[in-house]
Amino acid sequence: MDTLVTIEVLGAGAPGAEQAIDRALGWFREIEARCTRFDPGSELRLLCAQPGRPIAVSPLLFRVVEFAVSVAEATGGAFDPTVGALLARTGFDRNYATGVREPCPAESTRSVTYKAVILDGERQTIELGEPLVLDLGAIAKGFAIDLAMAELSEFESAAVEAGGDLRVRGLNAEGRSWRVGIRHPRHAGTLAEVVALSDAAICTSADDERVTADGHHIFEPQGRRSARGVASSTVIAPTAMAADAFATAAFVLGPVAGIAFLEKQGVEGMLVTPALERFATKGFARFTR
Repeated sequence: MDTLVTIEVLGAGAPGAEQAIDRALGWFREIEARCTRFDPGSELRLLCAQPGRPIAVSPLLFRVVEFAVSVAEATGGAFDPTVGALLARTGFDRNYATGVREPCPAESTRSVTYKAVILDGERQTIELGEPLVLDLGAIAKGFAIDLAMAELSEFESAAVEAGGDLRVRGLNAEGRSWRVGIRHPRHAGTLAEVVALSDAAICTSADDERVTADGHHIFEPQGRRSARGVASSTVIAPTAMAADAFATAAFVLGPVAGIAFLEKQGVEGMLVTPALERFATKGFARFTR
């Protein structure tokens, strides 16, 4: 996932803590193995290599793809997991672990949408109605954070952080809500905001995280280019998978439609534009006091 994972558990000296943390870290390797589009042997790549027929997949992959499609439907396609080929063609084609470029299959160059992804929950199959490359980067890391946190359920307080995305439970070592800094999208080394969280997740998507000569990695599928209206999108939600996906969705939708989308989903968030204007949901302020 091209990121550093940090797990903090209060009372980590208790019996079984070390094993629980090892199991929690293992979920990041498991989700990477199933959901990356960069590894030719991943479950996702094997699925994408077989368009036109239903393929039985693991419960993990099915759940991630199902959630991705649901967010795509909720945003009218502003968020779309079928942008993998488009991302690859614009320079986001390098395997983070090996540095090797993974060229996009020639047959995946057509314009496709999430409507080509056919899910059968009863049979746990996914059918790609036409050749395409799924990209689950806006969901998989958040899902791994949630699975890791589930392994730490016996501990009253814990935090799982991966590349700035975070889920916390309970209180910090000082007996207070966890204090989380939101990185400023334009001023390196400074914070745009600090929030106080307990039993929640927070994820941020920003336009300076992964960049090529043609733009950043958060694409507007309908415009087939990097989204321009937002510099940073932060979402607070009950799960990291939701916060991760909704942050990307709001980024693509733009400051006004993005905030409306977050409020409709019942989560809180803050969007910062390239001109450093701030837009926030009605309930976001309660986390900054």
